[in-house]
Amino acid sequence: MISSIGWSKAIKGAVCACFVMPVTLWADTLTVFAASSLKTALDEVAVAFAETSNHSVTISYAGSSALARQIQLGAPADVFISANVGWMDTLEADGLIEVSTRYDLVGNRLVMIAPVDSAAPLDVTQAGALTERLQGKPIAMALIQAVPAGIYGKEALQHLGHWQGLNGNIAQMDNVRAALALVSAGETPLGIVYASDALADKNVAVVADIPTSSHAPIVYPAAGTSGGNISLSNVFLKFLKTPAPQAIFAAQGFLMAGN
Repeated sequence: MISSIGWSKAIKGAVCACFVMPVTLWADTLTVFAASSLKTALDEVAVAFAETSNHSVTISYAGSSALARQIQLGAPADVFISANVGWMDTLEADGLIEVSTRYDLVGNRLVMIAPVDSAAPLDVTQAGALTERLQGKPIAMALIQAVPAGIYGKEALQHLGHWQGLNGNIAQMDNVRAALALVSAGETPLGIVYASDALADKNVAVVADIPTSSHAPIVYPAAGTSGGNISLSNVFLKFLKTPAPQAIFAAQGFLMAGN
């Protein structure tokens, strides 16, 4: 069984969906806290894990910062998958993850997106190109001080010389999938999301690839938590490294770790 849920009302903007099957058919349940950008791929991976392991999986998706804070507050998670190393490092420093289980699962890229009906290419290396396209409207981003996609995005815009020109005109969302939804609905003309997010929504189009040299490498570390079911989390973490899950991640636009 796989159920994909949000962890209480404290995590705003979590991307949720539920799948229910009789619990009597299943062994122990694995609880995973994962960055919202992983949803499309990880839901598919979790189905495969449940089918091969006879363990049900519950996944809570939200911004990595919100999930890390919930783990700090004692939320019952067995596995944490972050969209940057910073929040995993924080939990490691707090003694809340099993360090021996930690590894880099996948990578990603940043892209600029627009509603599919206004998807003219944008040269993000050209001075003034971004503000000219926005015409005073905000750009959608995840929270720039807390959520990895927003942190990477701000760093890239600063490096490319666009940050000052925005003059704070940013529609900040609780997680990257919420920023994606804003552009998908036509509420903002542009947004910064991961390449994997852009693939997940047919109502947006990529108008620019953001140079990888403009921001820190995007890495998704995974680890078992110190308060969780260590033996079961180890089984799941090892499964994620096998060819079938890796192929799912690749098909959804993620990069293999180290690439």
